[in-house]
Amino acid sequence: MMIRHCFSRRMFLYAAGAAAFAARPAFANEMLKEISQLKPGEFTWHPERSESGPVSVVVSIPEQRVHVYRNGVRIAVSTCSTGKQGHETPTGVFVVLEKDRNHHSSIYDDAPMPNMNRLTWSGVALHAGNLPGYPASHGCVRLPMKFSELLFGVTHVGTPVIIAGAHTDPWELTHPGMVLSGYAEHEFEQVVSSLDGKKLPSDWAAAESYPVTSVIVSSADRVIELIENDRVVARSKLTLKGGDALGSHVFVLNGAANDARGLRWSAITHSAAASPAMRDDAVMQRIAADPAFVEAMQQRMHPGMTMVLTDAPLSPDSRTGKDFVIVTTG
Repeated sequence: MMIRHCFSRRMFLYAAGAAAFAARPAFANEMLKEISQLKPGEFTWHPERSESGPVSVVVSIPEQRVHVYRNGVRIAVSTCSTGKQGHETPTGVFVVLEKDRNHHSSIYDDAPMPNMNRLTWSGVALHAGNLPGYPASHGCVRLPMKFSELLFGVTHVGTPVIIAGAHTDPWELTHPGMVLSGYAEHEFEQVVSSLDGKKLPSDWAAAESYPVTSVIVSSADRVIELIENDRVVARSKLTLKGGDALGSHVFVLNGAANDARGLRWSAITHSAAASPAMRDDAVMQRIAADPAFVEAMQQRMHPGMTMVLTDAPLSPDSRTGKDFVIVTTG
């Protein structure tokens, strides 16, 4: 297993907590027939199912499908073509590093890569290309041309992209208090106050330069790190209750739920294995950090913030590398 863990300026990783929460489905089910019977080059696109909120993208290598979620609701599914043998598409959690509607490859003979969403600086990206119905690329994720145009319109630098062998649809979590600590009424008020007026990254203007924060949790290292604009600004020993494993999860902050006195998160469980990934609704209840870390995280939360949980160790020596991959396994 190879782990690479680096951070870009526009990367979001969220925070979640040890208080009790309720879990419920947060997406509209599409007919399985509609998805399974898509032919190469075909896709579905239903933005009206969720018109606003954080966007996340899941690439399923066994299915050769790309799933797009907004605010935890699936709004699109497309056929795709991932890396062929010898050029396999890496699996893990990535973020969009750069966008270019008219990009050309600097590696493969100036090949066109329309509507490119870059995932690594070494050449992996989402872009329009030929779809023969099986893995055929040099590592990128090829998409139908029209779908790539639509996807380009809803992603932003920092959009999380999960490439995996298996995944669950997002489910919604509502915490009764601040993440990584016990519930208190004043704590909820403080967090809501810090979120008030903060915009989603998709609404940031080019001239705006907000600090982007991220959190990554490693059960192997028993460490939680808080990153702001590429810098580790807080680090805490991880207290993990009830076992050693966390699984592989990505959480995205949707906003405050005033009626439930909590925060709303969309969560995706993913796995590099071909077998179905199992969702663990209680995973966030098992995590605790030092009070100073929790306070630092409270001050930096924003809508669209994302958190990655992994059972793999972090690799400090890769943090200064040019590829801003959060976690890559293979």
